[in-house]
Amino acid sequence: MFTTIKDAITWIESIKRFGNKYDLSRMELACDILGNPENDLTVIHIAGTNGKGSTVSYLKNILLSQGYNVGTFISPYILSFNERITYNNEEITSEELLHYINKVNSLHHEVLKEYDDAISFFELLTLISLLYFKNKKCDYVMYEVGLGGKLDATNIVKPIITAITNINYDHMNILGNTLEEIALAKLGIVKEGIPLVTTENNPDLLDLFRVVTKNKNSELTIVSEDDITKSSFGETTIFKYKDELFSIKLMGTHQVVNASLAVEIIAQLNKIKKTNVSLTNIQLGLLKTSWPGRLEKFDKIILDGAHNVGGANVLRDSMNTLYKDKYIKVLFTSMADKEYFDVIQILETFANEIHFTEFDYPRCETALNLYNVSSHPDKYLESNVDIALESLKDLKDNEILLITGSLYFISLVRKKIK
Repeated sequence: MFTTIKDAITWIESIKRFGNKYDLSRMELACDILGNPENDLTVIHIAGTNGKGSTVSYLKNILLSQGYNVGTFISPYILSFNERITYNNEEITSEELLHYINKVNSLHHEVLKEYDDAISFFELLTLISLLYFKNKKCDYVMYEVGLGGKLDATNIVKPIITAITNINYDHMNILGNTLEEIALAKLGIVKEGIPLVTTENNPDLLDLFRVVTKNKNSELTIVSEDDITKSSFGETTIFKYKDELFSIKLMGTHQVVNASLAVEIIAQLNKIKKTNVSLTNIQLGLLKTSWPGRLEKFDKIILDGAHNVGGANVLRDSMNTLYKDKYIKVLFTSMADKEYFDVIQILETFANEIHFTEFDYPRCETALNLYNVSSHPDKYLESNVDIALESLKDLKDNEILLITGSLYFISLVRKKIK
């Protein structure tokens, strides 16, 4: 029994991130022991390579604007551990988190003793959220998939609708080395008779989407960029989706697509009478939405957690749209298990200079290795992140500092900047 939240979080973070086998057997067992809390939730389940968190945030604010009580489960966090689990606009309190960590700690030891199997970190975290949301009696809960879809711990839920933002290369060591393999893993969230909405636009992958949804008797809705018109990008972006006008404050060209996905999810839920949300509250919810670490601006400093090829591509497009006349300095680091060679190549297409650093995190790649990968003519190496930030913080009028490469890195830097 833990008496402090610090000790409780230290314990849960010491648990192996993923289990020795990738399946839902431990989640099914644990949920049975806990009385199947997943059966008492009304869930919107969202997978995809990039854009999941933003889409969840848009949906949360839309539903809150209509007056519903809403839970969200996201991964990873930017500001605090508690941020992973929220009810309405409030994070789970440290007292509540301590209570539920103690509960799953007992469960962890029981399963280890009785079944010789260890529940993983992400499974424990998902179990905490299920118990918490059941206790809060949420009207709706949004679950962001942590890894893939089919075998992710969150796939224990029984959703009223599912969504997949896009398919790109990430976690290839687990999900597969081709886009088709990755897509199949993410399509594992599709349930019998439950609709799927997606922003994926790769024709070959969409054929796969059609096959899977047909086999599951799931209605497929594709958010087409042809339905998004008259976009005006800036610190407030205005766009039309299917002839209705919307505004968002999240910057970036890709955020229009994420917002359109949220609008379409609500439209489909309205259609099947699972929600009753007015156009006014959809518009209000979108405009209220903020999301830390995604093209987040602090004067002349931009933070963005692009950590894979898909994220780097949309970051490039956004920087070229929003800051094409600026001199852009990039401060970058990456986890060692990410495809940082490709990400660096994308960053080099728009960075005027690029600086490499590292921070104290077990999976972080060394600044030297990142520096050696780069072929940029104006590259710099500073292993100490504090020294790197200090040297880059004084910017001229036409200069922008973009800090990117890892959400864990963004979490660290954001605290320093704030």
